[in-house]
Amino acid sequence: MFSKSKMNDQATKADDKPAAAPAPATAEFKSTSAPKPKSPPSLISSDLTVTGNIKTSGDIQIEGEVEGDIRAHLLTIGESAVIRGECMADDVVVHGHVIGRVRGLKVRLTSTARVEGDIIHKTIAIESGAHFEGSVQRQDDPLSKGGATPAPKAAPTKPAPAPTKS
Repeated sequence: MFSKSKMNDQATKADDKPAAAPAPATAEFKSTSAPKPKSPPSLISSDLTVTGNIKTSGDIQIEGEVEGDIRAHLLTIGESAVIRGECMADDVVVHGHVIGRVRGLKVRLTSTARVEGDIIHKTIAIESGAHFEGSVQRQDDPLSKGGATPAPKAAPTKPAPAPTKS
């Protein structure tokens, strides 16, 4: 009936078992990656001029010129830097020249700083020798989109009627 070869083929087929399905991922396969290391600050060197806004969630150090607004986590303005625009960061350290508003939770003007503009801050430190022209305003959240709230203006007064001669 059956030849030996067919019997061997059927026996082999009976011994073949379907491959086991791979086990689902378990706790042993969890990612154990460490938090990302903090990247070094970005640097705008003294021979570089940037025209336009700069925005980063990290740290930046400016040594050159920027004509535009800057937004960062930590903003360090070097002694040779000139910024024409708004500087906004959690921490702002000014060693150079800023022409524009400075907004930060912590603002520090070093002895070589020159700021021509308003400063809106939560905490501020101004070292002896710093040059500053503008107003200083404390706010609990100086980085909020609303910006500085202007001082309320006094209601205009009407001039007293001129006395009439009778």
